Amino acid sequence: MNVLTMQDVRKSFGSLEVLKGISLTVGEGEAVSVIGPSGSGKSTLLKLLMRFWDTDLGRVEISGENIKGINTASLRAAESFVEQDTVLFHDSIEENVKIANRNATHEQVVAACRKASIHDFIMTLPQGYDTSVGELGDTLSGGERQRLGLARAFLHDAPLMLLDEPTSNLDSLNEAVILKSLHEQCAGKTVVLVSHRASTMRIADTVYSVEHGRMS
Repeated sequence: MNVLTMQDVRKSFGSLEVLKGISLTVGEGEAVSVIGPSGSGKSTLLKLLMRFWDTDLGRVEISGENIKGINTASLRAAESFVEQDTVLFHDSIEENVKIANRNATHEQVVAACRKASIHDFIMTLPQGYDTSVGELGDTLSGGERQRLGLARAFLHDAPLMLLDEPTSNLDSLNEAVILKSLHEQCAGKTVVLVSHRASTMRIADTVYSVEHGRMS
């Protein structure tokens, strides 16, 4: 059973205490949303779940096991992390998506891109999935890069999904398609969704607010 737990988690950067005793439990098949103003600690919370940083105090656990005791490869295999700004490499669209699963077939890449509402756009390009994204994806818009990031998450198909403002660069139509896909794909998964958009809250079972480093 994949259960995410944070117990009285505290995190500071220098003299700035960003998280001040955060406790959170997200069960298997449950989606929670974390809202709050910029700088409130929402993204820090996700990065602690990914163990990009360690907590100063408190524990982060997956299914009762402290993530400090889980090796990095196993942790990355269990989690999909979608950031607001997707990092792309100077390669084709297909190879950029396949970073999430090097053994994926072309058909699996296409299916993931359909779920992320980017397939139709890709098919308008002269070279389709073989189109180069340019240096750091500079031939694509912010929304297109973000949808490729979501396609990676769908292709990775991890049991834990951590989403940091996943629709911030999208128009309402593409956001609606992706939220529908997320809702369908979240069945049986553990999902933490950080967003400032009220519209993204509708796929969440529970909504938490973080402000001044504290959760309510």
